[in-house]
Amino acid sequence: MLDNLHNLVNATYIAAGLMFILALAGLSKHETAKKGNAFGILGMVLALVATNYAIAQPADGRSFDWTSAALLYGAIAIGAVIGTWKARRVEMTGMPELIALLHSFVGAAAVLVGFNVHLTATHTDVLHAVEVVLGIFIGAVTLTGSLVAWGKLNGRIASKPLTLPGRNWLNLAALVAVTGFGCWYVATLSLIPLLLVTLISLALGCHLVAAIGGADMPVVISMLNSYSGWAAAFSGFMLDQTILIITGALVGASGAILSYIMCRAMNRSFVSVILGGFGDAPVADSGEMGEHREVTTSDVAKMLTGARSVVVAPGYGMAVAQAQYPVAELTARLRERGINVRFAIHPVAGRLPGHMNVLLAEAKVPYDIVLEMDEINDDFTDTDVVLVIGANDTVNPAANEPGSPISGMPVLKVWEAAQVVIFKRSMSAGYAGVQNPLFFNENSVMCFGDAKATVQSILDDLRSATG
Repeated sequence: MLDNLHNLVNATYIAAGLMFILALAGLSKHETAKKGNAFGILGMVLALVATNYAIAQPADGRSFDWTSAALLYGAIAIGAVIGTWKARRVEMTGMPELIALLHSFVGAAAVLVGFNVHLTATHTDVLHAVEVVLGIFIGAVTLTGSLVAWGKLNGRIASKPLTLPGRNWLNLAALVAVTGFGCWYVATLSLIPLLLVTLISLALGCHLVAAIGGADMPVVISMLNSYSGWAAAFSGFMLDQTILIITGALVGASGAILSYIMCRAMNRSFVSVILGGFGDAPVADSGEMGEHREVTTSDVAKMLTGARSVVVAPGYGMAVAQAQYPVAELTARLRERGINVRFAIHPVAGRLPGHMNVLLAEAKVPYDIVLEMDEINDDFTDTDVVLVIGANDTVNPAANEPGSPISGMPVLKVWEAAQVVIFKRSMSAGYAGVQNPLFFNENSVMCFGDAKATVQSILDDLRSATG
């Protein structure tokens, strides 16, 4: 009977793993994203129930431990309440920093699991000791690295990269020290080397992310997502929990793949991301580069009515202003007039891949007119008007200039259009701290103000023009 029950637990783990795989597949497309989330929720419910039973039911055949079960379900309930409250409270613009904060929780959990295994294990073989060291190392790096990323994203820490003298050698020295103390721990199972591994790893995680500039933070978040997955996987090895190994490996692998894709999109080295080896280019001059021209919303409305092709390039500023709904309405009205309207989405337009796509999907913008950078970048030469709404670094031609902090990063070539209208609150530089020469081009005009209010005013002007 007991063997059958344990077989059922293992079968449930397999089912949960399949649900997680289906979740990843569903989240790969906008049309199936909700279904993907549903699969993920179902998989996690199955995993939690099976894990609770596996822990509360001893393998030696003793009776079910109701106290352990109650404590586990109590912890789950508390976590569910906090998670639901946070999910309902957070804005879409706050998602990147929330994700970074959640990654730190996973890292902290891996560190705590490692120390718990060390303190409670009656016998630890060499392989298990190595798992403890690796789990604590990855967990500690994830913990402090995620906290630094969270601070940079919400402005508590300056986005400028920290460039200590010989910082790459410092990173190498930290890795050598972790390896040495890790070998000491494996040989002696002493607490002292494990504490030293933890302290050095915490410092390393902090330094790795602090050395990366604000322009590259989207890649860092993806990288930390991968780290948190591997930390969870090693926690699974330490606890002998199959589902934790499966889930962690899926998250770790998918995060690594996403990081690689984003590195290619931003022309960064994948190895440099892992080692914190980029973002240290000199900061470009953020001052004025010439004269800019301002226009009113009525002027913009006239440009749009006379256009045959319009491209909207949204950025983080649109998300902050929650302007996606009037933008969607403006799109619909222009398309009713027979104007070809499309969206140009940079991979990191919202600091995370897919951020802009989600916002536009919420506003009921048709999927077929929302195009990725590679799909539309060659079409700007045939575009009459480009509306740059709250974007800066992703449309900055300074990316083509050697020595710029964003040098080499692929950007939307909006300046090739006949006219470019830039919606901004001010002439301030973007998140990377780099002034944008686009603002001063002859074919560029500035429309200052809150993006939501400005687009709404353009809509009002269009209605007035049509009676």
